[in-house]
Amino acid sequence: MPGRFGYTVEGYEFQAEDFLPARICDKIVDIRVSKPGLIREAAQSRKRRRALTRDGKLTILATDHPARMVTKVGDNPVAIGDRYSLLSRVARVLTDPGFDGVMATPDIIEELLVLDHLVQEAGGPSFLDEKVILGCMNRGGLAGVAFEMDDRMTAYTADSIAEMGLDGAKIMFRLDPDNPDSGKTIMYCVEAINELVDLGIPVFLEALMMQRADGKLKTLKEAEALIKVVGVASGLGKSSAYTWLKIPYCEGYDKVARATTCPILMLGGESTGDPTGILQEFAAGMRAGATVRGALVGRNVTFPGKDDPRAVAVAVNEIVHRGLDAEAATRVLMETRGKDMDAITRYLG
Repeated sequence: MPGRFGYTVEGYEFQAEDFLPARICDKIVDIRVSKPGLIREAAQSRKRRRALTRDGKLTILATDHPARMVTKVGDNPVAIGDRYSLLSRVARVLTDPGFDGVMATPDIIEELLVLDHLVQEAGGPSFLDEKVILGCMNRGGLAGVAFEMDDRMTAYTADSIAEMGLDGAKIMFRLDPDNPDSGKTIMYCVEAINELVDLGIPVFLEALMMQRADGKLKTLKEAEALIKVVGVASGLGKSSAYTWLKIPYCEGYDKVARATTCPILMLGGESTGDPTGILQEFAAGMRAGATVRGALVGRNVTFPGKDDPRAVAVAVNEIVHRGLDAEAATRVLMETRGKDMDAITRYLG
């Protein structure tokens, strides 16, 4: 039965193996073994954009979850833990020419660089040229462990981001007023921001207000809490000149948007299996104020129930860059679903 805005996925199910077969992923393993130096060469030869944005807005795919031990989608506790499937879904999104880019830890970015090299070696076009690639810096606060709030820097460094020719850095702090480890993480972020400012590298700072309930950490998606944490995030480091903020959508987002002049990317949150909810939120968020400049989406795009990750990404992109409402974006999603499934196998068959 059709859902919101006539959305239905009846009769369709995205198969990761169809888009990126295991035999191609196996080639990435072979290169890791025999030619590890190729990764740096591929990174440094990648064609970069002249400017971070083309129209002042961005759509970025977040895929740093496994490094923080976040692998659950729906009823499957390790869905994101299948790297072949995850890589297929990420590559599926990035082969869309309109979607802006990706944020990930070094391992995933390196896999994408190798895959992009293999496609070009076989005569195909690069799907990473002129994409915005953000390197994730801190993932040490593993989900569910005793030191979760002490989210230290365990991935990229500012220097390695510059050396690899990446376009920016992602860092995160979660503010739990009752946990002193939050203060440690804030200082890790300050040190990283200062290093990135010195190198002129954009920093994408995710700031969340947390509350512990029934023994579990919960993100407070309420305007008052987010206004407070946005104020803290905007003031971190010796300069905010290169700071973009990553803030979840909530009711009253217009008030959150007025809490800073730093550009904001909306966060997507956990996958619900129905992408129309996040499309509705993003469409509302893009109307909240001039500071809202796009979306940084993760599991809602890579694991959208049975749907096609690329089709959902295209719908998000249309909301951000063309101002579509949720209903129109949903129509785009359904019209785009399943197209160009041979974007990689036509070259690496």
